[in-house]
Amino acid sequence: MAQRHLDPTDPTAAAGPPPVPAGGDALADYLRAQATEFLRALRLHRESGAGAHGNGAHPSGAHPSGAGALDRGRGPAPAPDGPVDAARALRRAARRLSGTLHTFQPLLDAEWAEAMRPELAWLSGTLALEHAYASRLDRLLQALHRLSGSAAFPAQQQAGRAAPARAAATADPAPVAPLAPSVTRPSPADRGNLTVGAAKAGALLDRQLTLARTRAHSTALQALGSSRFHAVADKVALLASEVPLKDTAAAAADLRPLAAAARDRLTDAVAALPLVTAGNPYNAQALVHGLSPDPAPHPQDAQWHQVRLLLRLHRYALEVLAGADADGADGTTDVRLLAAGEALDRHRDASEAAAAAAQAARTPRIAPATAYALGVLHADQRHEVEAARYAFQHSWRKEPIRL
Repeated sequence: MAQRHLDPTDPTAAAGPPPVPAGGDALADYLRAQATEFLRALRLHRESGAGAHGNGAHPSGAHPSGAGALDRGRGPAPAPDGPVDAARALRRAARRLSGTLHTFQPLLDAEWAEAMRPELAWLSGTLALEHAYASRLDRLLQALHRLSGSAAFPAQQQAGRAAPARAAATADPAPVAPLAPSVTRPSPADRGNLTVGAAKAGALLDRQLTLARTRAHSTALQALGSSRFHAVADKVALLASEVPLKDTAAAAADLRPLAAAARDRLTDAVAALPLVTAGNPYNAQALVHGLSPDPAPHPQDAQWHQVRLLLRLHRYALEVLAGADADGADGTTDVRLLAAGEALDRHRDASEAAAAAAQAARTPRIAPATAYALGVLHADQRHEVEAARYAFQHSWRKEPIRL
């Protein structure tokens, strides 16, 4: 007997969130709420001294119109939790605004949406790079330590004081443990060989990824001080007070068909995934490609990354329908979507870490032991990729559960 999926976008579902507000008013409310979160995060980021200018001042000598509008409309802000939390909140609001504009663009002014969406995507992507490089380095060094069984590497010891605080401040909710073994540990003889090159491999990764992180930090500071960013902030400030709907008929339009279209795009993308292969504990084709000298991205990863983006758009559409944040207006959460999203996040992290290890292994004139350690590290991360794919297909095929 076929299982019935309870979906908030299905008006015939037996259970689900409260009735969807009629018309585009729910969309306007959601966009205004996210714009307000964007401006609040921007103000906290500046007050914490993490802006492109130490005192958080606008290049012209005044705050952007967005921060000033928020100050006048909301009163004093809560105590900032630090620049990392503020930057993360800024990215979060920018992603939701950009994704919502993409899904519900037919109801909005086309010229405004087309100009606004890529700017928000540029901002969120630029701000995410520094955190991505730091997390990637930490992931790879921990994997080297686990595989080799050696003591902490010098890079880990130097960053030992800052890393736990940074990880605690930026960590996502506790991930679901993989449902399949993801690592095949080397034999004692191989581990001895691995220990020889692990320290040098860790130092090489530390140099490369720290340099990339430093460049990403400089790029983010330049972006936050640029006229391009201040133009985005000004537009978001206007969005917080007035949403440019397409016409008066858009205010009476039903949001559910557009949200259902986002769900269907996700369903079609998942149907195209090799879930049968993901259900097996070993994907020889993926590992063979990873061992080739071709520096091109892994051909099997692109489909999964696309599903991750479509899943995010689907979740944002459900947030609009719920008229609240990610937990919905009734305080419920679709556990199936959360588990699938966490698995795809782990897939993205592991695949990018494997690519970083492969890139380091292509460094000219490195010692054979170092190259061997990086090869083992690459294979380990590709096993993590397969475990994440297995976890996704296992959670996706479950009946949706709302808690």
